[in-house]
Amino acid sequence: MAGVVPLMIVDGAGVVLRWSSQAETLLGRAADQVVGRSVAPLLTRPANAAAPAPEPAPDEVVLYDAGGRVAAGDLRVRPLLRRDGVVDWAVFPAPAQEALTPEVGTVVLQALVMRAPVGLVVLDTEFRIVSANKTAQTLCGTDTEHLLGRRLADGYGFASSGEVETMLREVLDSGVSAPERELRVRPADASAGERKVGLSAFRLQDRHGTVLGVAVAVIDVGEREKARARLVVLDSVRKRVGQSLDVVVTCQDVAEALVPGFADVAVVEVVDSVARGEEPPLGPPDRSVPLRRGALRHSGSGQYRQAYPVGDVRALPFPTPFSQALADLKPRVVTLDVNTPWLAVDPARAEAIRDFGSRTLLVVPLTLRGTVLGLLSLYRTEQAGSFDEMEVALASEVAAHTALSLDNARRYTREHTIATTVQRHLLAPSHPPQTAVETAHLFLPGDRGAGGCWDALALPGARVALVVCEVAGEGIYTAIATGQLRTALHVLTALDLEPDELLASLNDTATRLAQERAALPTGDPLRQQTLTATCVYAVYDPLSRTCTIARAGHPAPIITHPDDTTEVPDLPGGPPLGRAEGPPFAQATIPWPRAVSCPSTPTPCCPAPAPFSPATRAHSGRCSPTLTGPCGRCAMTSSASSMTMPARATPSSSSRAPTAWPPTTSVPGISTTTRRRPGRRAHMPNSSSAHGRWTTRPLTPPK
Repeated sequence: MAGVVPLMIVDGAGVVLRWSSQAETLLGRAADQVVGRSVAPLLTRPANAAAPAPEPAPDEVVLYDAGGRVAAGDLRVRPLLRRDGVVDWAVFPAPAQEALTPEVGTVVLQALVMRAPVGLVVLDTEFRIVSANKTAQTLCGTDTEHLLGRRLADGYGFASSGEVETMLREVLDSGVSAPERELRVRPADASAGERKVGLSAFRLQDRHGTVLGVAVAVIDVGEREKARARLVVLDSVRKRVGQSLDVVVTCQDVAEALVPGFADVAVVEVVDSVARGEEPPLGPPDRSVPLRRGALRHSGSGQYRQAYPVGDVRALPFPTPFSQALADLKPRVVTLDVNTPWLAVDPARAEAIRDFGSRTLLVVPLTLRGTVLGLLSLYRTEQAGSFDEMEVALASEVAAHTALSLDNARRYTREHTIATTVQRHLLAPSHPPQTAVETAHLFLPGDRGAGGCWDALALPGARVALVVCEVAGEGIYTAIATGQLRTALHVLTALDLEPDELLASLNDTATRLAQERAALPTGDPLRQQTLTATCVYAVYDPLSRTCTIARAGHPAPIITHPDDTTEVPDLPGGPPLGRAEGPPFAQATIPWPRAVSCPSTPTPCCPAPAPFSPATRAHSGRCSPTLTGPCGRCAMTSSASSMTMPARATPSSSSRAPTAWPPTTSVPGISTTTRRRPGRRAHMPNSSSAHGRWTTRPLTPPK
């Protein structure tokens, strides 16, 4: 009590020596009325007191104010030793956290009995009900008259009455409070069904330690369990839905997240145009707008009779809860039975509902920013019960998250379609017949489009330029940059430049494109994608049987001899296009007397620029051209190519298109028959992002 001012100081004879201002306020007596007088009048209630007050316990000391009311009912006394050896006594009020006046205690008790959301039941030592508040009566489904005098286990109809009796007996004997224990209760009203409650108990005893009975707190944990289940469902939806950029997979994730934890059957339908990547219609949509069934999932292991298969596209019949939900864009709960009138409008769906035993339907539209993307339909059987307001709110939140995920998948589908279309236009078309070679190609699209191109271009003197270019990046912007570089390649090839000179000029073009990106506004995402490209340019001369190669960020070939031994020729390299290192680029001329395999796509020499890394590279397509030369000089095969895109799947090396030999086409007057002669073959190292090669083989000249 250090630092606390006493109410008063009393000497050994009971005379008040000091009187504090706090005592004046609390007891309503001035100092001159108390100091020097006996303390006894302050400890007894005046006979003429107007306000009635309960008598304190025999061992309880209280202070009365001038009106006869208890002003301080919990006092602390401490001895004070004076210098002359006399002992005085300081009287203090109880600390604030310990003090509880009788009035406050009465108010708290009344609040617990009348207003607390917790059921409070008082039992005697035989566990008979002495008192029960309103909440306790509601939980057991009866009133006080039917509870008083009955044992707790009988009044509440606990499914495990023996367990309850054991718990109460332990509390009564040991005095140790029992923590909450979940039990099932069968209310007196059988139509209400079982409910789950939490039961805790503590012993009651008076100030003398006499055991009076047991107090039991009863809490309805059913709502708490439902709230916990709702949080689990919502967490599952947030973790699973939105991880895929595929519309159908997103629909399946929603259905799997909701069944069986939230519904017995879940059906997800999307507007057909959304599944194709097109813009969703503004809400409310027209009745004729078709919906595609994206996913259906049901609980149980038995067969489920589907009204319509997954992938079915049809407009919704009217009037039904489905068409009404799309009309006003509001969720609705519908009770299902044999007399439901709208089931006649959709016989197939009605038959599926009756076959599964669904009794409740919750329909929620999938809307986002004023547009409609689809519909979420949830069914429950009679055992699962109906949907309450909190569950409808949860379904609306799930629908909002699903709509956002579907819109993201739709946007990706649209961009993927555009990028793939652009990529196909970047591929080399069928070339007209040439004097030196004939070409054929095959393109196998992957998960993503855009990123690279290849060509076989005719040069004077029956020569052929073989070129492959790859641009690091993703999406439509990478496809556009690839098209710009391909156009520059065609123009520079027409100038008949040496390979090193061509790459130097192509590097100037790539540098200008990179500078244009750097000049974009700060908020433009394209500015963050540094333009980096690789290119290999080879000129094959069938007359001299040589191949001149210059490379920008491309690995050197590996020469394979007829005995399957290999060697790596010493070829000068160069940095990728658009880098600060820049030209000059070196070139090398290699004799080409026999079949040689040459790379057509880069490996990690062209890693994707930040924030993309080689680990995120994925093949978007491969093409395999074949070039056959007349005049008994050569035949070439090539395969390409890989583009740098955000990876969605790891490509398999088995997807490489095989190259057929000999070619099935021929030039009139020229034999395409080949003979094995001592020579050598060369090919590029196989890697995770390079599977292409060009091959030359000698042909027998005509006789």
